[in-house]
Amino acid sequence: MNVNKKIIRVLIVISTLFLALLSYLMFFNLFQAETVSTNPYNRRQWDEERYVTRGKIYDRTGKILAETIEGKDSVKRVYPEGRLYSHVIGYCSQVYGKSLLERQYDSELLGKGDIDLFQGDKKQGFDLNLTIDNNLQKYAYGQMNGKKGALVAMNPKTGEVLAMISLPDFEPDAEALEKNWNGIVEDESSPLLTRASQGLYPPGSTYKIVTAAASFENGLQGTNFEDTGSFKVGSLEVENYNKKAHGTITVEDAFRVSSNQVFCQLGFDLGSEIILGISERFGINSALEFDIPTAKSKIEYKKMSNSDSALVAIGQGQLLATPLQMVSVCSSVANNGRMVKPYLVSSVSKNNVILSETRTKTLGQPISADCAQYLENLMIDVVENGTGSRARISGVKVAGKTGTAENESDKDHAWFVGYAPADNPQIAVAVVLENDGGSGGDTAAPIAGNVIRKYLGM
Repeated sequence: MNVNKKIIRVLIVISTLFLALLSYLMFFNLFQAETVSTNPYNRRQWDEERYVTRGKIYDRTGKILAETIEGKDSVKRVYPEGRLYSHVIGYCSQVYGKSLLERQYDSELLGKGDIDLFQGDKKQGFDLNLTIDNNLQKYAYGQMNGKKGALVAMNPKTGEVLAMISLPDFEPDAEALEKNWNGIVEDESSPLLTRASQGLYPPGSTYKIVTAAASFENGLQGTNFEDTGSFKVGSLEVENYNKKAHGTITVEDAFRVSSNQVFCQLGFDLGSEIILGISERFGINSALEFDIPTAKSKIEYKKMSNSDSALVAIGQGQLLATPLQMVSVCSSVANNGRMVKPYLVSSVSKNNVILSETRTKTLGQPISADCAQYLENLMIDVVENGTGSRARISGVKVAGKTGTAENESDKDHAWFVGYAPADNPQIAVAVVLENDGGSGGDTAAPIAGNVIRKYLGM
């Protein structure tokens, strides 16, 4: 009898262990398998690459940006444009894994389920066709002139990213990357940080676009303010650029001259609920969908007061935004108030046959078409008669907004966001020059204007 009881106990223990193992395997396959299989440090991926030639990556015109070259005894991932796409395509290293598009689209580049491990012939992975224009990318890179920061250009109607620069950058070639890795990761300038989509900055006066939208929705168009040159927020005194007092001016005048006092007053009077509400409609505090990892633009106050909203209204305080987020805000104005998802990969193909294609996706309608038209008029005035005059293009109406964002630990960041032609927008651009020390109108606006001019063929 005792023997039978012992056998039963052993069977119960074995059954319990078996059920636990089965449960774990089911959980793993349902929830963890994809994460593990796509992890860039998973050695099985490299085993798979013995049986497949990794797919190519092209720009929108068919120029090769990444391909795998196979020699007699070697296989090498080649990037013909070098570091120009290090913050778009990323790297592919057996030592340090993969990043950006090389990582996010790894299964496509390996041909998904199109690999037969039992056939002798090597298979061809799928190709990625990007939205980026290589000529514009090169030109934008040159315009940045090695300055730390980022530039994003996109079609405001479709969300196609036309150029995306992040500096500093790195050489993505695996051999160079592995040789220089320690120096790259220890570099205080963070060359591995994709500033265009992951760099978080106070957006400065470019955020007055959002505040002006709130003022329009609350019927404050044409309202007069007395601009004395500064506004007190608690113990902090916020001053206009160069401490200039503009006297009696309207909201529209204040936008053109970028009056901090008037927009702080607007933020305070409208209150935290309105400023936070319209910010979140423009995507703040939400993850922005994109092909590569993004940082979430955010307002970090746990409980936002009216004094806090006064600072947020001028793009300061506990507000941080990515250049990708700010070009999306700008594009919403250009697109009659509709915000679309930005994207880098237009299609996946094999042997020139399209397997999947990205379609324009609407993320929301943060403002009405009437509000967008109002903002567009303000932004045109900024470029034609205000702080954004260095983004002017003869014969083309450019709508834009400058920004000079204070940074407690270093020099100011210079910003510009804008789009053109205003009557039929084809390109929107955001530029941030990190710790530039100059004003957005002086240093960022000319870069954006030149990139727009280049794209429009002016």
